[in-house]
Amino acid sequence: MTLHHLVREPKIKLDKNPLLLLLHGYGSNEEDLFSFASELPDEYYVISARAPFDMGFNSYAWYSINFDGDENKFSDIAQAQQSREIISTFIDELISNYAIDSNKITLVGFSQGCILSYAVALSYPTKVQRVVAMSGYFNKEIAKHNFEENDFSNLKIFASHGTVDQVVPVDWARKAAPALTNLGIAIVYKEYPIGHGISPQNFYDFKSWLQQ
Repeated sequence: MTLHHLVREPKIKLDKNPLLLLLHGYGSNEEDLFSFASELPDEYYVISARAPFDMGFNSYAWYSINFDGDENKFSDIAQAQQSREIISTFIDELISNYAIDSNKITLVGFSQGCILSYAVALSYPTKVQRVVAMSGYFNKEIAKHNFEENDFSNLKIFASHGTVDQVVPVDWARKAAPALTNLGIAIVYKEYPIGHGISPQNFYDFKSWLQQ
């Protein structure tokens, strides 16, 4: 399969089970978000994917982030688009290999994984029904060309951010809700008094959003 991954089988087996696909942040790996798999609802397949670009020392990225001479950060957009397509293919592979309900697919992304979750869902809204977008932002350059013309009527998003995030400024995250609402996407946006991470309250809120 395209991406190395960890799987928690559903504790309640149905003919086809819903999927939570976890996408980690820059420089992390598939074990990071998988650490809370046991806390996630029993009826889901919980699958945590490892990003494709190896940075060494068991750390991986969905795309490179480079710094120029003035310490300006810029993203490798072509690499990010490549990861968008890899994730899209990987979803198809998961549906073929596991008893997953293709109409109940949720991406759970943190930081760079959140940025990719937005890009995949907006590029392929028939493939992804829900997104939990934590501590990242929406970068439309990573989505497919003409993504705005897609039908988003079945897409729902839960976005969250820490108000004192030192890695991804909260201002960047705040732009997603108005931009996506304009496209007719149902989005809930919440902030927490934390840095670049997932607080217990954030975790609780996203879990209760999933179960609604």
